[in-house]
Amino acid sequence: MSQTAQQGKRTGFGSGHGIGVVCGLAAGVWLGAAEAPTKLVNSGLSPFAISLCMVAGVFTARWTVPTLLKGTRSVFADLNRNRHLLPAAILAGMLWAVANTLTVFAIRDVGLTIAFPLWNANSLVGILWGRLLFGELKGASGKNIAKVILGALAIVAAAIMLGFATIHGGGPQTGRAFAGILAAAGAALCWGTMYIPYRKAYISGMNPLSFITVFTIGELGTVFALVLALDGGVKAAVFHSPETRHLLFWLFLGGFAWVIGDLFQQFAAKYLGIGRGIPLSNTNQLWGMAWGALVFGELASADAAHRFLVVAGSVVMIAGALAVSTAIATERENASTNEALLRECDRYNLDYSLAIQAYSGLEPGANRRGRAWWDYAIAAAAIALFVYLGLQARAPELAMNMPWLWALVAILIATACAAGWALWKATRFA
Repeated sequence: MSQTAQQGKRTGFGSGHGIGVVCGLAAGVWLGAAEAPTKLVNSGLSPFAISLCMVAGVFTARWTVPTLLKGTRSVFADLNRNRHLLPAAILAGMLWAVANTLTVFAIRDVGLTIAFPLWNANSLVGILWGRLLFGELKGASGKNIAKVILGALAIVAAAIMLGFATIHGGGPQTGRAFAGILAAAGAALCWGTMYIPYRKAYISGMNPLSFITVFTIGELGTVFALVLALDGGVKAAVFHSPETRHLLFWLFLGGFAWVIGDLFQQFAAKYLGIGRGIPLSNTNQLWGMAWGALVFGELASADAAHRFLVVAGSVVMIAGALAVSTAIATERENASTNEALLRECDRYNLDYSLAIQAYSGLEPGANRRGRAWWDYAIAAAAIALFVYLGLQARAPELAMNMPWLWALVAILIATACAAGWALWKATRFA
């Protein structure tokens, strides 16, 4: 074993598998719920407007959550130490914004439960990039390689089964189905590629809470540019129409849910790598199907064959998640990842010992900084914004099963509390 690999082993390198699995599964719960508000596409808002409103909520949450958990002093100190990663974070945000806009088009043209499995192919794109660029699965045992690849394929296959389960009565009645499929495939490619800056940041020791604050600059700037260029410019209805005001709260809420899910996904990508973390977070298809079927009644008229596909798809997805979650990295694979970390340190003149501590979740004492008064002001402003939008909101004109809605909301809250507590105990959000 090389000297760098031995040092990595002594600092606990590769020891975050368990917490990475917890974060990946929690991400699936929240990312599945975050897509529910995009059903408002049927309310007449353009996909660009919906994406902009959701990203505005994302922007609000991405600055508020890190402020509450770590404080802006810690966030900006981390950003200052990793200035070379700022362009990568902005680029990742731009890719996310394009992908998110494409998903809204896909939902409009082919429906949520058909579009979902198509864009979840991003896990396969992520595995490819992880292997080519960061040495993931290099040196892994044949058993672990089989678990990760077959598990990811099982999750994608299960997503397709769940999508087909919601196609009954001839499928989506639209002449734009092909365009919707292309939009979902484009989202998969953008999201799969977006994970490259994720992994590059975390293998260098950057904290996910710091990364997402810069990430959101690319998001918001891109969706504004899309609206200005393709949706009417400054005369776009989203800026002027009073009819959109009562929908903003729900879209902001969807953006907030996405941030919680994405934050767990970021930690999963950090501690498991994109080849393992992203397939686990892609169990969001199971939860997206639950929202579609239980809350919005998308399976109300399904026959026995389609219901069988739901059960079979759910079982296959759970089996795939179990396979990926039990593929614990071996010493040889950890050494390969450690070599990738060393290359990043050499390329950007980083302190290897500090980078590996941060990567392993061992935050150096010098990085811990207290909160400032403006941290509480930021949180108060975000809460005030949500209250203001909530007072103007009204129930969307969608048929919903309220008991199931509240049951799934309870699951969301319980998952966030349990996974957040586990992450805090294990890493102090490092």
